[in-house]
Amino acid sequence: MTASTELLTVPQVMERLQLGRTTVYDLLRTRQLPSLTLGRARRIPTHALTDFIHTRLEQDAA
Repeated sequence: MTASTELLTVPQVMERLQLGRTTVYDLLRTRQLPSLTLGRARRIPTHALTDFIHTRLEQDAA
């Protein structure tokens, strides 16, 4: 897989954002952070995480 199609687990996103499990699942539930469901597993594309971070930075700068 290339970096653009790499899929992250919820714990990996928690580590990268330094957020708790509940907060990450809230972001997923409210669709602020897009994800895929594969069976019972949630996966977050790396580009979705990058887009989320850029969007939040732009909102904070405005």
